[in-house]
Amino acid sequence: MTEIASPHISTPRIMVLKVQPGTPPFRIVEIDGVMVCEARGITDVLQVAAVHGITVRDLDDPDVVRWVGGDKLTWLPH
Repeated sequence: MTEIASPHISTPRIMVLKVQPGTPPFRIVEIDGVMVCEARGITDVLQVAAVHGITVRDLDDPDVVRWVGGDKLTWLPH
């Protein structure tokens, strides 16, 4: 058998953490484990990725972006 028994677990370069309360609310973005910005929308995530040389073609690809505490459309605290 040539298949690996355990599932593939990726570590994406971009992590978007849960919504933080604020006016307006924001999400912290980490790239390569370093906090790089407070994003207030998807555009902020894409712009900071581009500044760091990362091209994001699919925001739903867990190998590229990990969304913590919600998905790409979650921008308000629960």
